[in-house]
Amino acid sequence: MRRNTFLKSMAAMAMVGTLPLSARAGATIKMMIPANPGGGWDGTGRAFGAALIDAKVADAVQYDNKGGAAGAIGLAQFVNSAKGDPNAMMMTGAVMVGGIITGKPAVSMDKATPIARLTSEYNVFVVPADSPLKTMKDVVAQMQKDPGSVKWGGGSRGSTEHICASMLATKVGVDPKKVNYVAFRGGGEATAAILGGNVTVGGSGYSEFAEYIKAGKMRAIGVTSEKRLPGINVPTMKEMGYEVVLGNWRGVYGAPDITAAQRAALTEMVIKATKSKVWLDALEKNAWTPALMTGKAFDDFVDNEFSSLRGVMHLSGML
Repeated sequence: MRRNTFLKSMAAMAMVGTLPLSARAGATIKMMIPANPGGGWDGTGRAFGAALIDAKVADAVQYDNKGGAAGAIGLAQFVNSAKGDPNAMMMTGAVMVGGIITGKPAVSMDKATPIARLTSEYNVFVVPADSPLKTMKDVVAQMQKDPGSVKWGGGSRGSTEHICASMLATKVGVDPKKVNYVAFRGGGEATAAILGGNVTVGGSGYSEFAEYIKAGKMRAIGVTSEKRLPGINVPTMKEMGYEVVLGNWRGVYGAPDITAAQRAALTEMVIKATKSKVWLDALEKNAWTPALMTGKAFDDFVDNEFSSLRGVMHLSGML
């Protein structure tokens, strides 16, 4: 094929959207963030969008926040509006898996296209700085005395912090059905409730609370990791005698009905973005653990997450 004919052919393919993203100039990614601004998905999604631009695999990223129902509302909108769109991505993770298990929404994650797991993060529990409850042992004692008097604040019903609160209840002899859990549509709302003293204990990824902990506005009283997190002097639930260990992963999905080639192109973009300086800086700043996984391994991981979280939630009395 002559060079000029080839170039015309490439241009025509780009105009109709059939050229793989990695070969297309000026791609604009449409990023669905299925949560309100200010939370973990929002922070991860915007940091990853900046990484896509920094890696020069996208020229721009448009964000659409749609919170509620552990991400199920945003998921439904994404599935219905982005069908076949090779430029669309959606943030997802363990919170959405848990929400689907408990809420049984009409649209599940299997309607979209798995692309990659990005990070893993453990939950940290905090109390307002002026709370009379100084430690997790204080919280447990109060919960054992009067479960309803301890208001746990966090993400949607079925989120990892909700699961952990229920797990803790079962470990200390409290009926998990009596856990007073207050669900919020986004991390910003949960943070405001904690700072305002409207909930007793808040739970989320460390990155969401880090600035308030460092400023002395929140007190971190426990983290759900197996061992203490590097550089973060917060006792684990396990070392305090509570067998509550649970991680929270976050990742990205593509639109429904994209082709195998388009999925491969998105995967290539994601891999390149995770090597960018912007992304590496975000990992360090937010204490996120890099956990890149793609392809069949990621497909299988999500299937296993549904099985394992369903089992944990059943044992915790949530189902």
